[in-house]
Amino acid sequence: MMFLWAFLVGGTICLVGQFLMDVVKLTPAHTMSSLVVTGAVLDGLGLYEPLVNFAGAGATVPITSFGNALVHGAMAEAEKHGVIGIITGIFEVTSAGISAAIVFGFITAVLFRPKG
Repeated sequence: MMFLWAFLVGGTICLVGQFLMDVVKLTPAHTMSSLVVTGAVLDGLGLYEPLVNFAGAGATVPITSFGNALVHGAMAEAEKHGVIGIITGIFEVTSAGISAAIVFGFITAVLFRPKG
């Protein structure tokens, strides 16, 4: 049953993203930003963590999880270190994902020689 909920929640998040691009005519960059901000707002309101507990990977894999991670890290570090913790917390929690995206993007560009 857990797999079904993960599929349905993750699919719904992707469906919303596709709707924003196809019907609302947002660019992919605007759609991605909207989903990240949505994840951040939901985490700020305390609604994203219950969704993660309910849907598992269906909520942690889509881009909304990145917004969740930004706010979650900022709030955790702000409790420990005050205002400066907001900035350090954002980078501490998301640095591995950002670094992996840069490294794998570079490797892909070297291997496949994109034409752009």
